[in-house]
Amino acid sequence: MFSETLRDQLIITGIVLLSLLLIRTITHFTITKVARKNGINDARIRLIRRYVTVTLFSIAILIEAFIFGARFEDLAVVFSSVFAVIGIGLFAIWSILSNVTSGIIMFFNFPYKVGDKIEIHDKDFPIKAIIEDIRAFQLHLRLDNGDLVTYPNNLMLQKAVTLLKKDAIEDDGDAV
Repeated sequence: MFSETLRDQLIITGIVLLSLLLIRTITHFTITKVARKNGINDARIRLIRRYVTVTLFSIAILIEAFIFGARFEDLAVVFSSVFAVIGIGLFAIWSILSNVTSGIIMFFNFPYKVGDKIEIHDKDFPIKAIIEDIRAFQLHLRLDNGDLVTYPNNLMLQKAVTLLKKDAIEDDGDAV
């Protein structure tokens, strides 16, 4: 009786893992295809694919817990405790989370690309620069004098930005 139950659980586990692996492969292919079509660089593609993998891994752990007999009440207690501790910790680092979330939003809906010259309309520190790199937490902007400025993703979504020139890196080779 016990071995039949364990055997059934292992078979279901195999099916779930293969299904999630298939979903991961399809999702990665789709992300890569959409990103390449929109001219997004490989580093950003890898970052979003990593986020998808972590999310699917978390879902797999949750499903496996149910398969092996965990009750919803047990998982609710564990998750509420873990999320309370994480919530307190994340409150202290909300700006990092804000930048990561902004990075994800910018991956899917950001009108500027690496190489574009932009102007950020900031009252205290206006910037005219070429986008050199878009990362998970910040953008790397190259000023006309050659200085490198890192600009947080969350501020990039909050400030007004003007596109001055598309593909300015090709035209202004000494700025890089």
